[in-house]
Amino acid sequence: MSSIPDRIKTFNSDRISKYVALKYQQMAENAFRFYRGTCHLYYEDLASSKTLPAYPVSWVCGDLHLENFGSYKGDNRLVYFDLNDFDEGVLAPVDWDVSRIVTSIFVGFDSLGIRKKEAENMATYFLRVYSSTLARGKARYLEHETANGIVRTFLEKVAERKQKDLVRQRTEDGRGDKLQLRLDNVRFFAIDKTESTTKKILMAHLTEWMQQYPLMKGRYQVIDACFRVAGTGSLGVKRYAFLLRNSKDPKKHLLVDMKEARPSSLQPYLNHTQPAWASEAERVVAIQDRMQNIVPALLSTTVFDGAPFVVKELQPTADKIDFLVIRDRYKDIACVIEDMAFLTASAQLRTAGRQGAASPDELIDFGRDGHWQKSLLEYAQGYAGQVKNDYQEYFKAYKEGYFSTK
Repeated sequence: MSSIPDRIKTFNSDRISKYVALKYQQMAENAFRFYRGTCHLYYEDLASSKTLPAYPVSWVCGDLHLENFGSYKGDNRLVYFDLNDFDEGVLAPVDWDVSRIVTSIFVGFDSLGIRKKEAENMATYFLRVYSSTLARGKARYLEHETANGIVRTFLEKVAERKQKDLVRQRTEDGRGDKLQLRLDNVRFFAIDKTESTTKKILMAHLTEWMQQYPLMKGRYQVIDACFRVAGTGSLGVKRYAFLLRNSKDPKKHLLVDMKEARPSSLQPYLNHTQPAWASEAERVVAIQDRMQNIVPALLSTTVFDGAPFVVKELQPTADKIDFLVIRDRYKDIACVIEDMAFLTASAQLRTAGRQGAASPDELIDFGRDGHWQKSLLEYAQGYAGQVKNDYQEYFKAYKEGYFSTK
């Protein structure tokens, strides 16, 4: 098998080099950031290990880890906390998602300096709550009124925030007192020739997209666009942010995100027949719609310049639980882990029986039969050690300039 640096470079070779360089920089921060950016390594290794049971099969988000839960405003305008990244979503064994997030507990807690024993306790607790939720066979959801502990406090703050606050943070005055997106070269970048398009073409495309979307037609005008950077694993794919102005009230604005959809990193390692999706964006949106209780506002698809994109209302990147803040508050950590566990099981229960997924009864039986938990826990703990070694190999190559794009 090729070296870790070679595998990473090959996987990212068809992405925009300017933003892949940012990805490499972020992955060098610590082992957990590296883990977030190398989903493809995880599943390549998992598929070759043949350690975990390959049944039952369910719809999974594919890249489940501690940072892929967060709050968002749904299409009903209420605030929810749920799984929130479905770029890698496919039909796969349920424990693939579970093993990835349990591994992330070990890797993430180690990066935060949390004791190994505490990581073991939280990983075991996740599996217990996940299994018991499956065993009950009833999907649950989490919103402001049903949340507890730190997640409730978190959602209360998010619910109080208005769209205008996000717009204010991401914009500045332009010509003629017209707002424009603030290009901070951190989240928002100017669109240049490397994206093989122009701002004018992008704005015209989103304007055309709005005409086909009843909630947007005639209500908003596209007034600015830029390249957007967010997350870690997807850095380097095409992603844009748009500023829209309300046609009837020019003081009201809306931010929209449009992200290119690539094939799932899990696809090469699956033996399960997948639906014949119209596009990769249709796959992402369909699986998100099935797994989440309520989907984000404006969630839909489009095709731009021959490539599929997922469109949705832009959500703040900071709406995730900051484990660094609560790393010494174990009761708060346990509350968050419990929520993540029952949300994972609930998302899988919602998709039961759909296009090849296991039936509710099969998922219930899997939850009741806990014999698989020990081997999964051992695999996750062992793989977390491998992630640290892989990160060191990556970091050495990164410092030596192996990933330089110059």
